[in-house]
Amino acid sequence: MDMAKPVCGRYLSFAEREEIGLLRAQDVGVREIARRIGRSASTVSRELKRNAATRGGKLEYRASVAHWKAELVARRPKPAKLVTNPRLRDYVQDHLEGAIHDARGREVAGPRQTPFIGRNKPHRGDRKWVNGWSPAQIANRLRFNFPDDPSMRISHEAIYQALYIQGRGALKRELVSYLRTGRALRTPRARSQAKAWAHVSDEVMISSRPAEAEDRAIPGHWEGDLSIGLDRSAIGTLVERSSRFTMLVHLPRETGYGLTPRTKNGPALAGYGAITMANALAHAVTKLPAHLWQSLTWDRGKELSDHARFTIESGVKVFFADPHSPWQRGTNENTNGLLRQYFPKGTDLSRWSEQELQAVALAFNNRPRKTLGGKTPAEALNEHLKSVA
Repeated sequence: MDMAKPVCGRYLSFAEREEIGLLRAQDVGVREIARRIGRSASTVSRELKRNAATRGGKLEYRASVAHWKAELVARRPKPAKLVTNPRLRDYVQDHLEGAIHDARGREVAGPRQTPFIGRNKPHRGDRKWVNGWSPAQIANRLRFNFPDDPSMRISHEAIYQALYIQGRGALKRELVSYLRTGRALRTPRARSQAKAWAHVSDEVMISSRPAEAEDRAIPGHWEGDLSIGLDRSAIGTLVERSSRFTMLVHLPRETGYGLTPRTKNGPALAGYGAITMANALAHAVTKLPAHLWQSLTWDRGKELSDHARFTIESGVKVFFADPHSPWQRGTNENTNGLLRQYFPKGTDLSRWSEQELQAVALAFNNRPRKTLGGKTPAEALNEHLKSVA
């Protein structure tokens, strides 16, 4: 053991352990020791419990013994706990893939799952019925089932590593298909923590929208979204908050769609990529007078990530609703539901031409609305246009 060997600042050095030993011999408290050596109290407390000498039949802290114990525990590679403890491994495996049973204890087979070939769970396909406990549930339950057996303890992270990291293979690789997510590969932490809505800043949040848009007194404030259909087809929907006047935005397929295999981060050919969407909205804005386009409130979809260019070119300010808050665009959500009469879910929306979409919008805007006192959206908008003429 090399006492002079430099140690990463994350770990206690031999000099710090000597200081802990001297202060402990003087009956100095844990918090005072931590303050003097510049460490947290929990670090000192764990050090005194884990690395104390036990030869005399009682816990007595010696710096040399403590440093030797710490280096012994830190050596790598260490055998995986699920490899050295078959009883623990069987418990973990049974709660991941064990069969389910009815109230009488009889096994219920459930559907047959396709064989695991190293890919994610079947897309919209049957999955095997198993206990399906998560690693966290297994790790926590061990304390209840084996309260007096310290060998029956494992962290959820150790279970995940046994599933996903080859070389620690105490568990069968195909058990990942029985996790709830069913992912064949673990999602990197950086990706899971990545900002999903990088195109949304504080300046374009709905809280920054003009107050006049909230009370619907002045026309010109719109809500928008996509109505999605089969095979990633879509129609853009725009609804004016005051008059409920609706516009449908034609989003045809881009050239080359369906001719080449889809690639990750490849060109957006479905018809509502960021650039295509901004161009389509800019075209829709030209169909009404400029004073009727004060603001547009959209959901968090990335199809409008090019909103800055759209605002510069059209003059329409764009605002985004809060996450998971569809009620902030309630008029548009309600309109999309009504439009499903013409464009049912699960149908191909790309087959309709712009002329056909405008015919549906015309019929829709000529329906009388209770919220407008029996007027139609077209009549309500025309009244406003006449009043400002």
